[in-house]
Amino acid sequence: MDLIFWLATNVFGTPAILLGFIVFLGLLLQKKNLNQIMSGTFKAIIGFLIIGAGAGVIVNALNVFQPMWAEVFNLKAADLGQFMGQEGFNAKYGSAVTLAMTIGFLINVLLARLTRFKFIYLTGHMMFWTTTIFAGIVVHSVGDVSITKLVIFLSLIMGLYWTIQPALTQPFMRKITGSDNIALGHTSASVALLGALAGKVLGNKENDAEKIKLPKGLEFLRDSNVITALTMGLLFLVGAIILASKGTPGAQELIAKAGEQNFMIYSIVQSFQFAGGIAIVLMGVRMFIGEIVPAFNGIATKLVPGARPALDCPVVFPYAPNAVILGFLGSFIGALLWLVIIGKTVSYIFVPTMIVLFFHAATAGVFGNVTGGVRGALLGGFLTATVVSWGQYIMVTFLLTSTVPDTAMWAADSDMFILGPFIKFLAHLFF
Repeated sequence: MDLIFWLATNVFGTPAILLGFIVFLGLLLQKKNLNQIMSGTFKAIIGFLIIGAGAGVIVNALNVFQPMWAEVFNLKAADLGQFMGQEGFNAKYGSAVTLAMTIGFLINVLLARLTRFKFIYLTGHMMFWTTTIFAGIVVHSVGDVSITKLVIFLSLIMGLYWTIQPALTQPFMRKITGSDNIALGHTSASVALLGALAGKVLGNKENDAEKIKLPKGLEFLRDSNVITALTMGLLFLVGAIILASKGTPGAQELIAKAGEQNFMIYSIVQSFQFAGGIAIVLMGVRMFIGEIVPAFNGIATKLVPGARPALDCPVVFPYAPNAVILGFLGSFIGALLWLVIIGKTVSYIFVPTMIVLFFHAATAGVFGNVTGGVRGALLGGFLTATVVSWGQYIMVTFLLTSTVPDTAMWAADSDMFILGPFIKFLAHLFF
């Protein structure tokens, strides 16, 4: 058991190590020489860590962007009452979560071997958070449960989810990537599918976001780095102007973050940092994919014939960078709309997690674009905001009240919101 927990924490709980091990095993099975094994393994780990570094830059910029717009709309954190909280939950159920995650991954590999769903889920951090949120729903729904039963239940659920989810999105992934080499393994799958379906029904795929024709004087907008910086710069600047005119204590506190620098300039710099973070992520993705896809062939041919890696959502960003931004714009508009509607109808103050909205809406935008062009990308983003906003309300108010509603406000994702009620129903049946 000690060995299993060590592996769960240090291998399966550390995405870079897990993926490096996968590449190492794949190259070893292909009988590559030492130079190729070391180069491929190290470059895959470095590429993955570059993705994390870029995501960190994005998060830092969004940590300014989110409170800025929260202050603009006078948003306050919801009163969650008495609850266990992430720290207390980890102390009591953390071992069950890590063990269930490990066994669930093994079930995923076994199902990939035995069924026609040849996908191996490799997005380690999402494996942890999804298992944690589902565990919280179970404990809240049925009360204190035995660790053994909780591990069995979660292992089966997660193993099935990590096998079936990539299969559902793969038909659209083939259209996006032009091949069948990689799959999407991420909790944005539900909004990605909704975006693709909405694009198919309401969009026009001939109006591809990546083929937008611009006058010669505006051709610089075809550069994804430029359009990202320009779009986010406009949003940051508008938020900063409104904030500077308010003069509230919250606004003054945010303005003070700029120090001696003018707050407008500070905000614009944050938009460039956001664009830089996106550029870093895309560079890491290219480096990472360039190593894991060839290496994965070793696993596919030896251990799980025909298997494909299911990877984190940024793998789709390079295929439609304009759609990434359109998806986020759609989600931003949707988030502002649902802020008002949810507050007026059910008196819940939705706190938009821009990190979730960006990564999920960007993915939904790419999926929406492949079936419905520009309109599909925008719809994908808007639907993401709809799922995240109402999902957060349902999750925090009904499904996690006594366990980890705080975590649901920043770590719960689209698939968790949609599957949450179903997990509660199954928990009542199982326990």
